[in-house]
Amino acid sequence: MKVSFEISAEYSTPYAVIYADEMSDEVRRAAELLDFKGQPVIAQQEDRLVILRPEDICMVRVEGGETVIYCEKQSYRSKKRLYELSEQLGSAKFMQISKSTIVSLSCLDSVEAGFGGTMLLKLKNGCKDYVSRKYLPDFKKYLGL
Repeated sequence: MKVSFEISAEYSTPYAVIYADEMSDEVRRAAELLDFKGQPVIAQQEDRLVILRPEDICMVRVEGGETVIYCEKQSYRSKKRLYELSEQLGSAKFMQISKSTIVSLSCLDSVEAGFGGTMLLKLKNGCKDYVSRKYLPDFKKYLGL
């Protein structure tokens, strides 16, 4: 991919134009990177820090006082509290489903009726969790029920 820049005082707000003959994976990825407005999430895996993109995150859950971030194949630890990650990830693609869990709406695989009026969510990465009754109305509204 060729890249060129034009720097001028007449451009107060930066913008990008991509010229391509087709919408390839490379062009799509470049557009996603240019459009990214959030901050990357810094997580810990054993003794190293890992930078996660919000679209890689499927679920964030508090387990035993620790915040655990679940991606497609691995899980990571974060020093941030659940509400801090919720604010950082935004509400457009993530939804809180219980007092201790946030899920990525793009990772939803299926929804099943649970006990006591709850719903069981199954994610594409194999994780499962219940939508508690407090958060159920917002989740049903998202589903259009």
